[in-house]
Amino acid sequence: VGLDGTSGLRGTMELMTEAENTKPELPEHVRVRFCPSPTGIPHVGMVRTALFNWAEARHTKGTFVFRIEDTDAQRDSEESYNQIIEALNWLGIDWDEGINVGGPDGPYRQSERGDIYKDVAAKLLEAGYAYESFSTPEEIEARNVAAGRPKAFGYDGYDRDLTEEQKAAFRAEGRKPALRIRMPDEDVAFDDLIRGRIEFKAGSVPDYVIVRPNGDPLYTLTNPVDDAMMNINVVLRGEDLLSSTPRQIVLYRYLIELGVAKEMPLFGHMPYVMGQGNKKLSKRDPESNLFLHRDNGFIREGLLNYLALLGWSIAADRDVFSMEEMIEKFDVRDVKANPARFDLDKAISINAEHIRMLEPQDFLNRAVPYLNRDGVVSADSWDALTDREREVLSASVELVQPRVRLLGEVAGMVGSLLSTEGYIEPDDDAKKQLKDSAPAVLDAAIAALSDVAEDDWKTDFLHETLNKSLIEDGGYKPRLAFGPVRVAMSGRRVSPPLFESMEIVGKEITVARLQGLREHL
Repeated sequence: VGLDGTSGLRGTMELMTEAENTKPELPEHVRVRFCPSPTGIPHVGMVRTALFNWAEARHTKGTFVFRIEDTDAQRDSEESYNQIIEALNWLGIDWDEGINVGGPDGPYRQSERGDIYKDVAAKLLEAGYAYESFSTPEEIEARNVAAGRPKAFGYDGYDRDLTEEQKAAFRAEGRKPALRIRMPDEDVAFDDLIRGRIEFKAGSVPDYVIVRPNGDPLYTLTNPVDDAMMNINVVLRGEDLLSSTPRQIVLYRYLIELGVAKEMPLFGHMPYVMGQGNKKLSKRDPESNLFLHRDNGFIREGLLNYLALLGWSIAADRDVFSMEEMIEKFDVRDVKANPARFDLDKAISINAEHIRMLEPQDFLNRAVPYLNRDGVVSADSWDALTDREREVLSASVELVQPRVRLLGEVAGMVGSLLSTEGYIEPDDDAKKQLKDSAPAVLDAAIAALSDVAEDDWKTDFLHETLNKSLIEDGGYKPRLAFGPVRVAMSGRRVSPPLFESMEIVGKEITVARLQGLREHL
């Protein structure tokens, strides 16, 4: 039983067969909204909701409204509010009306709209669509048990027809009433934009609370009232809110009668996002944390592309596309109703494709803050780097860009190229690759490279020189020949191409690193 003494839904919800399924036409001018609650770090489910609303608005040349539902003083935070705005700005999801933009229907934070909700609640009460309810959750449970119903059956309609004397008696006890909506005794049905026809049987949704006894309005009132007053005509939201839709439809009918709403919006309920082991992705799962993905080096194009695939596809044989292409093709009626699984490996591989599509300078500009964070360059913007840092990064971009999947991997690839150290301590997995022949290989490589003139210190010549010295003359297999040289150059098992790296680093540092590793063996 919830705070309001109801268990939400009881009884049945029916989905129609495909034959009966009808997905409605969209209105001529689509108005959608994104209205998160600022309770924690933005998560991928929230962003997917924003993305689909944004794409629908942009596809139809409609209007995208962004407002904040912050009436829960216990859970809402200003930090979370700022993070939601930061997330949308980073992803490039822009809005036409709402927070920081303004518009005709403000304010766009629910915490600043209290008088509006009071006014509408009073009109609902006066018209008989809402009534005062004095029952406590404990009393509701006790009545259910006494009547042989399950304790958590929910609210039983007890206060629907209280007399003025009964209400006065409750008030004399010091009780304050909640306000409940009077649900009609009839089926509630609607055509979902994603799921088709959905029906809720009469009696399956109890009369529900819209205002707490202390006067605080609940989501059940504020959300539909805001939608009505902002003329939202397409409501796209998560499947977890489907059980509240019959309540909203009934309240909308009352709001239309009262002249608060112009029309009933269309509803579309997007599929769950699943995490590991067939469980719904929770806010607490690391994969759901948007900023963690950004910290790891997802670029917005890659992450948005992947989130778009959680319930929708551009074509059966295509996974990689731009946001411009998504806008051109997106129709919410093509979204699948089945749960979508968040697959981190697939997300990373799609991100890698988008990294490869960046212009090289754009790639470097985006990589620099990660390189600065990881301590391999001196500043967090391209223009503030030293000449040498810019030179090395420009020379290495075509080696690195095709090989990284996340911007967080760039430091591991270029750290050794930027370093001026004569010895790099090898990683454990790189050390394991060094065989007994490594000292002799390094001695031969040092001897061969020490004779190369500065003017000849080029990729192809270095390759030929070591090939002759180690493979033709030395008789080593390529892996045994070049493995120790690679470990000396980068300290890593996986690194940028070897001979190109030697050219970028230069003769002095290359020879010093080979000698450095040799001395440590």
